[in-house]
Amino acid sequence: MTRSRSSRPMDLRACRTALERAAVSFAPGLSDTEARRAEKRFGFVFPDDLRAFLADGLPWGEPFPNWRAVDDPALLQAMNRPFEGMWFDVRQNSIWLADWGPRPSNEDEAFARLRALVDSAPKLIPIRGHRYMPDRPASAGNPVISVHQTDLIYYGTTLENYFHNEYHHFFGTPAYNLQGEARRIDFWSSLIE
Repeated sequence: MTRSRSSRPMDLRACRTALERAAVSFAPGLSDTEARRAEKRFGFVFPDDLRAFLADGLPWGEPFPNWRAVDDPALLQAMNRPFEGMWFDVRQNSIWLADWGPRPSNEDEAFARLRALVDSAPKLIPIRGHRYMPDRPASAGNPVISVHQTDLIYYGTTLENYFHNEYHHFFGTPAYNLQGEARRIDFWSSLIE
């Protein structure tokens, strides 16, 4: 039976135990002050389940973002990667979705239009490598999205489902098994659909 994303809270202990079996190291969890510093620096809000997970323990080392080092160029690069990949596809592969309106006639206008669209969309928060979670809504249950340029897929309908998919061997669950329906996210879901 498939569970909806809101049927139960995330099992933080089971997730951390499985990730530790997968050789993921954890530093002490983010304090409220540290979480707010990251939110202020990048202009987003951690959804409740991601905030709780990071407060329980901060995954350490590549390919996880270090939210304690908010001025680290690698973290800024991870935050910018979704837009930069999309812009690459617009420039190099002539991608332009009908949802974005008419394609501007020159590159500068196309850049400005795409930048405005992405800036008004929920921010994508790096989880691990090219896996991201939207910041809105800020409640638990947002999907995790695999982002490579304009090639986006849901990699989990929730944060917990994402960990089950990414580390399925350590949970003893099937590979890539989306549980329930993914919450629709402004702008980003239209790229997936």
